[in-house]
Amino acid sequence: MVERLFGKLSAPVRGLHEAASVLALLTLASQALALLRDRTFAHLFGAGPTLDLYYGAFRIPDVVFALVASLVSAYVLIPRLAGRERREARELLSHSVSFLLIAGGVVGAVLAAYAPQLLALLYPDFVASPYADEFIFLTRLLLIQPIILGISGAIASVTQVHHRFILVALSPALYNLGIIFGALVLYPIWGLPGIGIGVLLGALAHAALHIPVLAAVQVLPRLVIPSWRIVRGVVRDSIPRSLALGAGSLTLLALTALASRMAPGSVSVFTFAINLEAVPLALIGASYAVAAFPALSLHSANDDRDSFARTLLISARHITLWSLIFLGLIAVLRAHIVRVILGTGAFDWDATRLTAALLVVFAAGLVAQGLILLFSRAFYAAGMSWQPLIYQAVGGMVTLALAASLLTAPLAGFVEWLAALLRIADVPGAAIVVVALAASAGQWVIALWSLVALKKAVPGLAPALVRPFAHGALAAVVSACATYVTLYLEGGIAPLTTLLAVFTEGLVAGIVGLAVAAGVLTLLKNEEFIDFVRALRRIPGVARVVPPAAPESP
Repeated sequence: MVERLFGKLSAPVRGLHEAASVLALLTLASQALALLRDRTFAHLFGAGPTLDLYYGAFRIPDVVFALVASLVSAYVLIPRLAGRERREARELLSHSVSFLLIAGGVVGAVLAAYAPQLLALLYPDFVASPYADEFIFLTRLLLIQPIILGISGAIASVTQVHHRFILVALSPALYNLGIIFGALVLYPIWGLPGIGIGVLLGALAHAALHIPVLAAVQVLPRLVIPSWRIVRGVVRDSIPRSLALGAGSLTLLALTALASRMAPGSVSVFTFAINLEAVPLALIGASYAVAAFPALSLHSANDDRDSFARTLLISARHITLWSLIFLGLIAVLRAHIVRVILGTGAFDWDATRLTAALLVVFAAGLVAQGLILLFSRAFYAAGMSWQPLIYQAVGGMVTLALAASLLTAPLAGFVEWLAALLRIADVPGAAIVVVALAASAGQWVIALWSLVALKKAVPGLAPALVRPFAHGALAAVVSACATYVTLYLEGGIAPLTTLLAVFTEGLVAGIVGLAVAAGVLTLLKNEEFIDFVRALRRIPGVARVVPPAAPESP
């Protein structure tokens, strides 16, 4: 029975819209577990010092993952593994995994040795707290995680080459289950390090899910002394992406360090808002970017510029349209979203309001972030590997400069005006909202610069996004108004004193908003909406996708 179930889950998925739709549906389930993880944290710790310590410690392994674990990037491995003979594929994978294990182990050991000094530099207030010893030990423990996830990413390239997108989408679910287990079961026993152990268990499960696929296609890697001759090309081509990811992670680390110097709980609400905004980003931007990348790589390898441009245009138009619609809904339903997902236990009303405000500010960059995910893959597929690094670096500098200037020498009344606009003027620590604003501004800088750079490879890309942007903006505004009116009409039905009441009111209003958006797009005869509906009709179930009878445009 288990074998039959795994066979269904590992069934190949083909077709851009079908793959993106399946990824979105399964990503929704995975993100639901991520939200359950955050709800568990909010209930147990609230937005306070304990959770600040955990999230602060997590940022350093994130940088290690970006700079080291991604040196063997799936985006570089996928084109090399596609079409290779079994023996050659296994050899490449074995040397790549072994290289990651050694390189990650060395870097992790060095950082673990100097963790007290590094943490004192980044988080002086945290190191001065009574939990300093646990904080340092947790950081050292979490440094193992990027090694495991790096190996998982490498072996997952085989899963993607064979179009087992369902398993790719399920891996994060197992990862989050491990973290939840750590918070509920291991934290009461070992404190903060218990959550760290849960993170490691989740990372191991994340990697283990791909092993049956590797065994089935007979490319299961073995530990070897890595040959530089074999891994040199992979590492060389991965360096630009690794540095680009590192630039983004370093920016986030710096923003977290800024937040740690503000009111207690600032790091927590900042991270909660990022995680909440990651749900629509994963459903839209990541789903289309992941689904499009194999096709982009193939078209680039075959020098098929027309197909490359068509795949990129279709994906970018869908990302733009749906991201705008989600932005409209988030703007109206932000408080309901935060209350339903995080409003429990130690998570109080001030934390709810502050997280909701941060969420809508981050969501203002949703279109940009989704396009960045897609454009980065287009650059890698086209062999323009250094562009994302340049853009991420410049975007990071813009973000940090803007955040620092607004915090140290703010425009007259700007912070107060922004806090009043978001209805958090009376909430302690409201200044954290300018850090989120700087982060969104930096994302738009990266997206627009990438769009300009792709003009040569894909002529007409920017003009092609005008129509879906206009349609999406109109649908978002109309649906947001409909959602707001629905909330107003529902206001007198039942007091919002229970989770069920808040959830029901938000759900009904959200459904009305989506229905109105669908109606607007139908009246506009929007091509992306029509394509999306057709793709859904071709999906009889999550486990199996029937390919179209005739070839379709990617």
